[in-house]
Amino acid sequence: MARDLKELQKRYNSVASNDKKGPSRPGGHGRGARATGKPKNTKATVKRILKYVSNQKIRLLFVAVCMLFSTVSQLIGSFMLAPIINKLAITINFKNNMKLSFFERISDSIISSLSNAFSNVFSNQIFGETMAYIVMAIIILISVNLLSVITTYLQSRLMLSVSQGAIERIRNDLFVKVQSLSVRFHDNHPTGEIMSRFTNDVDNIGVMFDQSLVSILSGFITLVGTFMFMITTNWILTLITIVFIPIFIKLGAVIANKSSKYYKGQQSSLGAVNGYIEETVTGQKVVKVFNHEKDCVEEFEMLNDDLRDKQFKAQFYGGIFGPVMGNTSQISYAATVGIGGVLMCATGFTPGGLTVFAQYSRQFSRPINEISQQMSTVFSALAGAERVFNIIDLDPESPDAINAIDPEVIKGDITFENVTFGYNKDKTVLKNISLYAHPGQKIAFVGSTGAGKTTITNLLNRFYDIEQGSIKIDGIDIKQYKRDTLRKNIAMVLQDTHLFTGTVMENIRFGRLDATDEEVIEAAKLASAHSFIMRLEKGYQTHLEGDGANLSQGQRQLLNIARAAVSEAPILVLDEATSSVDTRTERHIEHGMDRLMKNRTTFVIAHRLSTVRNSNAIMVLEHGEIIERGDHEDLLNQKGRYYELYTGVKELD
Repeated sequence: MARDLKELQKRYNSVASNDKKGPSRPGGHGRGARATGKPKNTKATVKRILKYVSNQKIRLLFVAVCMLFSTVSQLIGSFMLAPIINKLAITINFKNNMKLSFFERISDSIISSLSNAFSNVFSNQIFGETMAYIVMAIIILISVNLLSVITTYLQSRLMLSVSQGAIERIRNDLFVKVQSLSVRFHDNHPTGEIMSRFTNDVDNIGVMFDQSLVSILSGFITLVGTFMFMITTNWILTLITIVFIPIFIKLGAVIANKSSKYYKGQQSSLGAVNGYIEETVTGQKVVKVFNHEKDCVEEFEMLNDDLRDKQFKAQFYGGIFGPVMGNTSQISYAATVGIGGVLMCATGFTPGGLTVFAQYSRQFSRPINEISQQMSTVFSALAGAERVFNIIDLDPESPDAINAIDPEVIKGDITFENVTFGYNKDKTVLKNISLYAHPGQKIAFVGSTGAGKTTITNLLNRFYDIEQGSIKIDGIDIKQYKRDTLRKNIAMVLQDTHLFTGTVMENIRFGRLDATDEEVIEAAKLASAHSFIMRLEKGYQTHLEGDGANLSQGQRQLLNIARAAVSEAPILVLDEATSSVDTRTERHIEHGMDRLMKNRTTFVIAHRLSTVRNSNAIMVLEHGEIIERGDHEDLLNQKGRYYELYTGVKELD
């Protein structure tokens, strides 16, 4: 029976938020849902972002100058209609007692003085003086608009250069920090959550730099400039326009709040739908095996219906924003033109002034709307920036000791002395673990799931630091080694395989980047991978994508084993290395492993007890303690836990 809607949304929104985020824009299919809400510390976040552009002060100054020229040029370009209309009105004797405003007088004086030089060209034409005036006004109008185009182009290019440089530095800092963070951090944070910082959050910062800040600053300058032109043109009509400002703000706020509410709901529902589709399609075989197709369809219809309802409301309120604000602007425009007509007849208000004022009145609400719309984007970007900086500010792995050593040769003589450890302080995973392993020896760990087998190898690599006891290699505490040196001398083959995008040769060489082609091939032969590699279309030059999706699980594991083989590390860790291969392939690998483990200290974690029979020592762990130790025959003779596992199930639960 299908689960209820709230349960489905809660479950699959969790899937979407922890793995693949929902769309970045309503109705889109982006990489992640926008960070919502306001940053917790806006002032500190802004200061932090500004540091990334502090080395671009000259370019930012040019951007500001270009923005100022661009906005002022647009305003002047619109105003240039006034002297043209006024000149025509005077020519046809519309009204000879027109009272020119401050800017009208200035523009008329400039155009008149410039047009006198060209008046002789039109001396034989009707209205020669007027034609020269109008031609000069048009030339100035074209020049001003051309200046606006050029400065807008320069402003965009410079701002993109500044913003993309800042984004590059932020992304680099974030990537460097992620590489330096401990395994504990990666264990506690889903990959999708980390990826959202690189994609969604950083991209939001870029949008703020590229679009929002420019729009807000330009809108503010336009608002101030428009107001100046309006107040000097006619203060009475300016008051009428100001009356409508609270109406614009109130209507915009109401619609924006409604729209934001439903867009967030749409994002949530869309994330649930995407999460459900992903899980159902991925698990299609399981769905069919248990005949749950009908249940899946019912659950999907519930989620899809909810998404439809929320999308309708979100798109409705988003769609009416423009028309409502536009119609309100038209009311203001109509009031301005009507009263302006009365003033033109009664007070000598110029027709050119009325034309330009009406145009400014219509445009006056646009910067207000743009600023209000962009502020939500700015807050979203600042919230995303705060999330990015939270990671950048995390402490990396504890630094190497001041006198950390970097020996040229490590033999691999390992001892654990009374090691006690817990991932959390309130829960101990390992209790007083003591063991030793000499070069060439193979030490196996067996036991129930959660007994602490993998934890031992994690401590050996210093993925986590122990709380009590000591771990020594060649008689030296591992904390005295440089981390790079320590890990370079330990090769690991994990149960979960991972291959990088690239050729087979490159993936094996990842174990030691300076390995020759011959050494890579020899390592593949050692791991019994050579034969299947040669059957691939291009052999060692076959390109792998999607974590080796064109290979079987067993083949991917063989490449991981070959990667460990080529590393030449004196210490080898095999964590369920053969769990993904069949028994026939396992026997081939065991022969290769015998050669691989020669003169190496090897730790083996296995559920198949058949793979550890030839170990020099087998450690049986339960609840973080070694309860039995010895070789295969010794442990069978003890008839303890190992005997039960081997003679009973022969494979751990």
